[in-house]
Parts: sequence; structure tokens; C-alpha cells
Amino acid sequence: MKVTAKEAMERIKSGDNVYIHTAAAAPQILIEALSECASSFSDVNIYHLHTEGTARYSQPEFRENFNVNSFFIGANVRTAINDLRGSYIPVFLSEVPALFRRKIINLDVALISVSPPDKHGYCSLGVSVDASKAAMEEARIVIAQINDKMPRTHGDGIIHIKKIDYYVEHSQDIPTANAHPLSDVEKKIGENVVELIEDGATLQMGIGAIPNAVLGSLSGHKNLGVHTEMFSDGVLPLLEKGIINGSLKKKHPGKMTATFAIGSKKLYDFIDDNPVVEMLDCAYVNDTKIIRTNPKVTAINSAIEIDLTGQICADSIGTRLYSGVGGQMDFIRGASLSEGGKAIIALPSVTRRGETRIVPLLKKGAGVVTTRAHVHYVVTEYGVANLYGQSIKQRQKLLIGIAHPDKRETLEKEFYNLMKMRV
Repeated sequence: MKVTAKEAMERIKSGDNVYIHTAAAAPQILIEALSECASSFSDVNIYHLHTEGTARYSQPEFRENFNVNSFFIGANVRTAINDLRGSYIPVFLSEVPALFRRKIINLDVALISVSPPDKHGYCSLGVSVDASKAAMEEARIVIAQINDKMPRTHGDGIIHIKKIDYYVEHSQDIPTANAHPLSDVEKKIGENVVELIEDGATLQMGIGAIPNAVLGSLSGHKNLGVHTEMFSDGVLPLLEKGIINGSLKKKHPGKMTATFAIGSKKLYDFIDDNPVVEMLDCAYVNDTKIIRTNPKVTAINSAIEIDLTGQICADSIGTRLYSGVGGQMDFIRGASLSEGGKAIIALPSVTRRGETRIVPLLKKGAGVVTTRAHVHYVVTEYGVANLYGQSIKQRQKLLIGIAHPDKRETLEKEFYNLMKMRV
């Protein structure tokens, strides 16, 4: 049924569990209407992964109206969650759909954004299928923003308009993320990572400076594939040159497989009705048994800090929650099990404030996303450390070797003192 955004919000009741579509697909007109109608609600539980936009519902004045529950913390709700106006739900990205399908979280309403229906009445979830497919299927009520700016993508995200209970037609540019110029440190990290990538590898990488630095240094490679939870503009030049062609993939050969995308309008235009790109459910894309099927899976992820035993913190800065577990462990494990696969953690050796990211101990309250048993390659601008099969003493030496030169002596002393305390 076609309605206005305000009329659509009348279908939401106090105490309902409401899901919001992910990343660039977050339905901005519905989110704004939800916030405008806040006085009509109390204790509405909002669930989502990272979303783009203002997330006005997370502001302090709506504390009694909305409870924010995030599976992956974006910048727009980070303050709310750390100020206890919301909560973080630690979970692997691969398992978020199961929370809905197994009724661990019973969804009353799903707010989604879709492309206009085709001549057969089918809409597309566009740039984000991820856990939104499961949320849409399991929610009691589906409310959609039909947006003619949303790309129509191939894969799992197809929904017939008859499956949408209420829809609002509203044309709106979807959020973009444009690449920034790379620093010398980022370029050097990219070069070091590229040394580990073989021809015929299947890549997983996210968005940001380091993935862009890696992708920008792959012009000499051949027959690369992509099987990743998300991708951005960095893949486009490699696709245009045929360097990424998926010819050696065993799962979805010739296709670029992902679960969501965020980037420029050029990226969205590229994926619109492009059969080379398959947007699939994250329970499938991030399943380790699917990931490991492809050859030479090379998973490139980042970290906030790593201790000298190999524990990776990627979701918090001490006790301050920053992002989430996401798909890092899904792909670290999947790559490790792939024939010829490589699991890589890439990070600058120091923070912008000059503090070392390679530390004797993680900060108090820091979360371990990748355990010391799962970590393989660690890369900084100073080199590569392969920790797999190495003892704690060997790891200490290898990691100090790729730390910032100004921090190495202090790291050695602090680690030595820690070892003495154990005796």
C-alpha cells in the first residue's frame, strides 16, 4: 500500500523491534519520519548494522522513545552507545541473519530501501543485502522507501512489491563515500601487503585508505577474484583492466561476490543491473565453508592495536566501543582454511598521536576480535610479520621488528618486565 512517510510510522507501536537497512541503503526518509514521530513511541527497540545518515533517533532527547541496538557501531551512533543511550551486540556478521531467522530477536518492523519495481513487480535491495534480506523476510511488517536512485542489483536482494506492506515513493541520492589522498605510510603498507598477494587470489577487503592503497598497487597482477563482505571504488580500475575477472574462483566464477557496497555515484552506476556483481546474504558470503572453497583467499583487515602475543583489538579503544566484530573473524578463518589462503591484518605502526599500535598489553577493557591463535600475517609500513606457528617469544621479536623504530626499545623493555612478572 502506498502511504506517506508519516502514515507509515503509524504502523509502528511502542515496544516494537524495528530493523533499519544497512549502510548506504538506510532509508533516510523513513528514518527522519521515525524521529519526527518520536513522541508517539516509548521503548521502540531499533536494530541495525552500520548505517549512513544522521541517525537522529539516537539523540539524547529521544532517550525514552528509542533504544538503539547496533551489531556494528557507525559514527552516527557511537556517542549514543558509549553514553549508554544504546547498546552494542557483539556478533559475527555471518551470524546476524540467524538472530532473526531463529527468533532470537523477533522483528516487528523492517524499514528498507529498494529500487522501483520492474515490469514484473520486483524491487531490489540494491547496495545492501547483508542481514537485511533476513530481516525483511522475518519482520511482521515491511515498510519500504522506493527510491529511483537505488541501483538494481543481481543476487539475493529481490523482493516483489506484494511482499512490501507499505511503501513511500521518494527520490533521494544515496550516501556516498569518496576516497581521500593516500599518505606515504598508507602507500607503504599497501606495497607491503601486495607482496603477499599471488596471481589468481580471491580478495576480501573493506573500505578505507589501506584497502585503496592495496588495490592501487595491484596493476601487475593477473586473474584476481573478489569474494568479500563489502567493496568500494578501488575495485573499478582493476575490473576495467581485466585484472579482476574471477576466472579462477570455484564459487561464482567470473562474478564479483559481496554483501554490501558503499562508494561514489560511479560505483553505484557500475553495479546497477550488472550481472558481474552478485549481492548476496551475509550468512552465505561470510560462511567459512563458502569462503574456503575459493583458492588463495587473501583476507585483508585492519586493527586498532595488537599486543605482542598476537591478540587483535579491532572494535574498541580500551573500554570505548568504536565499531564491531563484523566479518573480520569470518574471513580470517575462511582465508586460513583456503588452499593457499592468507589472512592479513594491516595497520599503521602508530596512531595519529604517535602512540604505538603494537603494544605489550591491550588497553584495559579492549576487546579481542581476532585471537592469538587465529592471527597469521601482520603488516605495517615497516614490514611483514608471519606469526603463524610462532611461539610467544618469537612473536615478540617479529612484531617489534615491524613496530615504529622509535618504539622498539621501549617495547622490548616492557615485554621483558612482563615476562619477569610471570616467573
